[in-house]
Amino acid sequence: MAETGVDPKLLEILVCPLTKGPLHYDADAQELISEQAGLAFPIRDGIPIMLVDEARRLDDDT
Repeated sequence: MAETGVDPKLLEILVCPLTKGPLHYDADAQELISEQAGLAFPIRDGIPIMLVDEARRLDDDT
């Protein structure tokens, strides 16, 4: 299955739900990264999951 990516226009308007700060798209990990919150939000089937409960903490790198 090919990597779908995320609509660039959607990436322009999305912000971190905690900090309202900018997000960075990590295409390899399929995550949106919030440096300010220290969270990585998953992207599943091209849909960003912007729930704090679903996010991975950046200090949990394994």
